[in-house]
Amino acid sequence: MTAAKAPQADGVKTDRSSRTFHIGDAILPGATLDPGLYVVATPIGNLADVTLRALAILAGADAILAEDTRVSRTLLARYGIERPLSPYHEHNAAEARPRALKRIAEGQALALISDAGTPLISDPGYKLVAEAIELGFAVVAAPGPSAALAALCVAGLPSDRFYFEGFLPPRQSARRERLNALAAVPGTLIFYEAAGRLAETLADLAIELGPRPAAVARELTKLHEEVRRGALDELAAEYAAGGAPRGEIVIVVGATKERLMISEAALDREIAEQLTSLSVKDAAAAIAAKHGLPRRQIYARALALAGAQR
Repeated sequence: MTAAKAPQADGVKTDRSSRTFHIGDAILPGATLDPGLYVVATPIGNLADVTLRALAILAGADAILAEDTRVSRTLLARYGIERPLSPYHEHNAAEARPRALKRIAEGQALALISDAGTPLISDPGYKLVAEAIELGFAVVAAPGPSAALAALCVAGLPSDRFYFEGFLPPRQSARRERLNALAAVPGTLIFYEAAGRLAETLADLAIELGPRPAAVARELTKLHEEVRRGALDELAAEYAAGGAPRGEIVIVVGATKERLMISEAALDREIAEQLTSLSVKDAAAAIAAKHGLPRRQIYARALALAGAQR
């Protein structure tokens, strides 16, 4: 299989005199790019984390599609890059996407960046990439910073298998339902969350997943970077008492313990035993956490057994 490439179109400017970037006192040339879409990762906080290849692509592109042009100008100004910026975000994508694809068809090289980190990871861009591929255009990744992977690296939790969920639903009922569906995932879980919802989300995580080990990473790579580690219930209590923190938040949660093979009869006996001293809700939570089973499933069974005992 060969890589797709759009043909050069007549009339495309090739003057590269202003396509440079600066590293200290050095002025370096931007990359000479074939037509296509270049998905470029940018720093999540510390502007020094940008790669040399990313800078060369941004300096060499005919235009840069940016989630927020005001945010992107800070990075471009730091490295002396002067390229046309066009907004591309979830609110204008339906109109901006056809225009971007038309420019690639005319022979231009466009760079796609988000406010921070890797585009398409909880950021707009997927439909643009998918349509560019469908039209046969080249799509090139320039990998780099990602808040999810940075948090995973410092969480101190297993990283051989992980699942990135992104943002959970803001409404508690929907959030708990989604967490219940994730309870059996056999890997470390990674979430993004707004600072104002952190305490309640941690509490819901503890309820649905049990007291698993977790880490809350805040403001990664920035001046006030902080990582707190502990059991979910402990972290929930800490943030509930301390109030909402500031900054960007990543929550990393340890995987469920390997499930023990247990028959329905044995499971019922364990539930019945727990019901002698615990409420249906607490008994279900304890058994679900022990066996790595969905809490809702155990709760329904405990509710039925409690009714039968009356």
